[in-house]
Amino acid sequence: MPSPKGYTRRQIALHWGAALLIVQQYLFKDAIAAAWDAAAKGVETAFNPLVLAHVAGGALVMLFALWRLSIRARRGAPAMVGDSAAQRALAKAAHVGLYALMILMPLSGSMAWFGGVDLAAQGHNVLKIVLLALVALHVLGALYHQFVLKDGLINRMRRAEG
Repeated sequence: MPSPKGYTRRQIALHWGAALLIVQQYLFKDAIAAAWDAAAKGVETAFNPLVLAHVAGGALVMLFALWRLSIRARRGAPAMVGDSAAQRALAKAAHVGLYALMILMPLSGSMAWFGGVDLAAQGHNVLKIVLLALVALHVLGALYHQFVLKDGLINRMRRAEG
């Protein structure tokens, strides 16, 4: 399968949609953390829309990741760009890690929230740190391409392939 030069509008929308949802997950996680702590103490909690937003947001992140992977499987992806084979390998590992975490975190969160599995909750908390690190690496990589290499790579996620 030949590599496309860029991404489709749908792929770009799914990328930025997942990014915004991930930011939302971090910003508004306190409500679900408080509800989890209360449930662990046997305290009944009232409905909280922020808890629902966290659960639904996680499900959407996973759905968007799976959707993007299905498009990628059918269409292919633009070639990795980098100064060296090591940089391209790092970029590929970071992308694989991001996709894995966008699937594993909602699964572990669901197991914790709906199944009451404490080990899943602990794993979810560890994975959020790894996700933050990979997101930071992803953003730094994009900025490196934009301002150091000046190769226009970031445009692939701004404008759809014609």
